[in-house]
Amino acid sequence: MKITDALRGEHGVLYAQFDRLEEELPHVATAAEVREQAALLASALISHARIEDELLFNRMLGAGADPGLLGAMAEDHAQITDRLARAQGTNDVESARMELLEAVATARDHFAKEERLAFPLAESMLDTKALEALGAAWAGRRDVFVD
Repeated sequence: MKITDALRGEHGVLYAQFDRLEEELPHVATAAEVREQAALLASALISHARIEDELLFNRMLGAGADPGLLGAMAEDHAQITDRLARAQGTNDVESARMELLEAVATARDHFAKEERLAFPLAESMLDTKALEALGAAWAGRRDVFVD
């Protein structure tokens, strides 16, 4: 499996979580509940971003990809992480809710850029063998079996 396919699959699962958060967060009564949701999302998104950065984007840079695009991807990752940390670090329910929803909105925009720009660029720069080797590395990091 190509790493780009694996990462797109992770996006699909995360989109479902985003939908649920956007639906439920307006009804959450306490900052503790929002912080818990932010922590769960952070665990998934930060791991996802780390794999993208370390496996795919570093390989793309080594192959001559535009550092501006990949720098923008890294900035988005940092912004999302920062918003999730702020959501987890406040006792004010409205602030926590706003930060978490902003993190979700930023992540949605970021995923769209990856799907329209970064992943197609990776698929044009790296051959299938390289993308599959990165996919195998992804599977090893995720501890899943991919034949």
